[in-house]
Amino acid sequence: MFDPAVFAARRAELMKAIGPNAVAIVRSLPERLRNGDAFHRFRQHSDVVYLTGFVEPDTTLVLRPGAETDRVVMFVRPRDPEMETWDGRRAGLEGAKERYGADAAFAASELEAKLPELVANVDEWHVGLGIDEDLDQLVARTVARLRRTEKKGKRPPRAIVDPRVALHELRLIKRPEELAALRKASKITADAHVAAMKLGRPGVFEHELEAVINYTFRKQGGGGPGYATIVGAGENATILHYIENRCAIAEGDLVLVDAGCEYDHYTADITRTWPANGTFSPAQRDVYQIVLATQIRAIEMAQPGATLEQIHEYCVRSLTEGMVRLGLLKGSVDELIADHSYRKFYMHGTSHWLGLDVHDAGAYTQEGKSRPLAPGMVITVEPGLYIGADAPDVPDALRGIGVRIEDDVAITAGAPEVLTSSCPKQIAELEALTR
Repeated sequence: MFDPAVFAARRAELMKAIGPNAVAIVRSLPERLRNGDAFHRFRQHSDVVYLTGFVEPDTTLVLRPGAETDRVVMFVRPRDPEMETWDGRRAGLEGAKERYGADAAFAASELEAKLPELVANVDEWHVGLGIDEDLDQLVARTVARLRRTEKKGKRPPRAIVDPRVALHELRLIKRPEELAALRKASKITADAHVAAMKLGRPGVFEHELEAVINYTFRKQGGGGPGYATIVGAGENATILHYIENRCAIAEGDLVLVDAGCEYDHYTADITRTWPANGTFSPAQRDVYQIVLATQIRAIEMAQPGATLEQIHEYCVRSLTEGMVRLGLLKGSVDELIADHSYRKFYMHGTSHWLGLDVHDAGAYTQEGKSRPLAPGMVITVEPGLYIGADAPDVPDALRGIGVRIEDDVAITAGAPEVLTSSCPKQIAELEALTR
């Protein structure tokens, strides 16, 4: 993880943003039971990671900009030699203060008792509701408790404020250390995609490619996949979130792989589509070239002042023109866009924010309009075409072809930086790797 000074600076910036009459709280999501008495592997809530670097479960951070003392308060699991024998070492209360910047630290079990005192008499309580039912109920109980003590001078906050107002705006603009982590995640991910291209021949199973991808993530120091790895061969590539990964690759299949490594909690997100037998068929090549040309131009558009809406609108028009040339759609391009006919074969957005989450924090609009891109933002650019095997009224040669090409792009003061540029996507490159 980053130097503790990085997290201290982030906390200071958030406290400045919310002001002295506010309190912010971020909390781990609960550990989730997988089956029996086994739990899913825990992954810390990204807001907690962003502000502390603390990765243990059952953690709550309270920031109090207007307090004279104890402005940074953490509730964590205390040290417990017996439990640490079973589940691993804990930082404990001492570690929260010595290593993670807390002015005061308490046992997680004390949160409900101490929280009213920490949030009393402020104007705004910045806390995310609607994600964790336990937290929602804790907030409600705390407000109700403070209402009962208002005559004694301890009133509840005047307003509950969504973290997207301040915290997630900070997360949207990536600092140099964040961009460095994303570059590393992108390089590992590119290597994993290349490993899959070299292995993915007819007769190999999709899950074998998933295995080599996830192995490469861990072998090169990543934390594992930032989201469920998608490996779709043949018509499975036309299913946007296909994660079963259980079919054998057949002769003549295109293979679509959507996979991203998480490194220092920052995740890459790359999609590549390539021919399992080393050669695109004429129909596959036609579809691929349309998507590739569209994607390359869309990336060029990712500069300060442009918007994600403009990039998406360009992709919709370019792909719709391609659909008409392919015989997938008939009629005026303007009319096909206006009546959303293009959505039969291109049904998703072109871009999303990228960072600690694969669909990262940050508002997409300002004052009801798509917000202009600015240096430090990181986005994906991922146009595609998906032609179902049973799609009506399409040329037979195009049935079952799914193509998506996705790169991760950092917005700079000038030309965009393609973080994932080391992952091949030109037809000649892909055929050379897979032949």
